[in-house]
Amino acid sequence: MTAAAALALSLGACQKQKPEVIDTTGPDPMASQLANAAPVELPPSMIGSVTFRCKDNSLAYVDFFKGNTQANVKLKKTDTPTVLKADKDGDPLTGGGFTMTGNQDNIKLTKPDGTTLDCHH
Repeated sequence: MTAAAALALSLGACQKQKPEVIDTTGPDPMASQLANAAPVELPPSMIGSVTFRCKDNSLAYVDFFKGNTQANVKLKKTDTPTVLKADKDGDPLTGGGFTMTGNQDNIKLTKPDGTTLDCHH
């Protein structure tokens, strides 16, 4: 057998072998739980943060969210915000004893004690 024939035979043998595939990942232990999980609804994105001056000279800090069904309200800048929600756009936003109507220009905010503030931007 010639050297060229031996070389061709050995190269041909190498090409017939399939590469060995090594998989180090195992099955996901939470795959079935994730497949059966309820869909996650992301919170709405903020569309504006407004400081209002009210007729009694007080301030109200309101964060407005996309869809007009949620707002965060604070009466002092350092307060923890109170989340106000409505079922649909146009309904009054309520939560934590507050009720608010209006938009980013003017709001009417009823506080938990029953006092109503008329405020503008």
